[in-house]
Amino acid sequence: MVKVAVDAMGGDNAPSEIVKGAVEAVKERKDISVVLVGNQPIVEEELAKYQYPKEQIEIRHASEVILTEEPPVNAIRSKKDSSIVVSMKMVKAGEADAFVSAGSSGAILVGGQVIVGRNKGVERPPLAPLIPTEKGVSLLIDCGANVDARPSHLVQFAKMGSIYMEHVVGIKNPTVAIVNIGAEEEKGNALVKETFPLLKECKDINFIGSIEAREIPHGGADVVVCEAFVGNVILKLYEGVGATLLSKVKEGMMSSLRSKIGALLVKPALKATLKSFDASRYGGAPLLGLKGLVVKTHGNSTANEVRNSILQCVTFKEQAINEKIRESLAAETAVSGEAGHQEGTV
Repeated sequence: MVKVAVDAMGGDNAPSEIVKGAVEAVKERKDISVVLVGNQPIVEEELAKYQYPKEQIEIRHASEVILTEEPPVNAIRSKKDSSIVVSMKMVKAGEADAFVSAGSSGAILVGGQVIVGRNKGVERPPLAPLIPTEKGVSLLIDCGANVDARPSHLVQFAKMGSIYMEHVVGIKNPTVAIVNIGAEEEKGNALVKETFPLLKECKDINFIGSIEAREIPHGGADVVVCEAFVGNVILKLYEGVGATLLSKVKEGMMSSLRSKIGALLVKPALKATLKSFDASRYGGAPLLGLKGLVVKTHGNSTANEVRNSILQCVTFKEQAINEKIRESLAAETAVSGEAGHQEGTV
């Protein structure tokens, strides 16, 4: 049984969509139990609307809520009884295997590092969402946690991303590329130019070079590496263009009688195609490299994304991703330490 603490009060659609997503998750799988963390009377009132297996959902009272506009560090320190802090303490204490929230990104990032803690050897934990592509999905890492990353951080992102794609998504020897403004090795800003040769030297990843933004939707690489400023711009543009195209397609189909008839004919195929590009079906973005699993979903998440974020925690737990990342970085540290010893001896 995988136990997931869910922030019932976080996000634009809390608590209604959060509770609904939790109910859908436990109805789908019997190996999940959910702890809804938040204001108990409010959560109970929402939960009473549904029929569900009672033994799979419980409520943990938390009297406070961290708002998105609050300074993250101060909020984590001052609001000890907030749904985010209470949930993360559950993960740290082993009372929950994972934490899912659509709440304050800043508070989740700070709390993940301060409360749950980083795995030994992890310099910076990145946010890593799966994004839909022509070939399936790619992992965008980092998309929001580290806007001032160093080359060594990006190298670790690439390694953690490769482990995730192989063991969670099931892609053997996933391809890794760094976001750049051209395919040539000499192109890019200082960070990319410094990181490129380091990635090239990595023996434990399948590095294929640079990837331009236009190649990402085509599935040009399984793991797309960048610092958080670039990653967040890519993610938001991805979402915005997708929503705009969908709106324009609908508008065009309703523009005349002929187009409406055509829309009826293509509707089944179009619906299936659009479903494959729905990012919410892949769940949230895990904060990789922590001692426990923390998953951040969109602030405007509906029940479907909350449900999928809870379900993805099962695979993460079963595949022991945190342990694999810890072992990989520990082996890397041991090798570098041995190399340094030999160099000193010489």
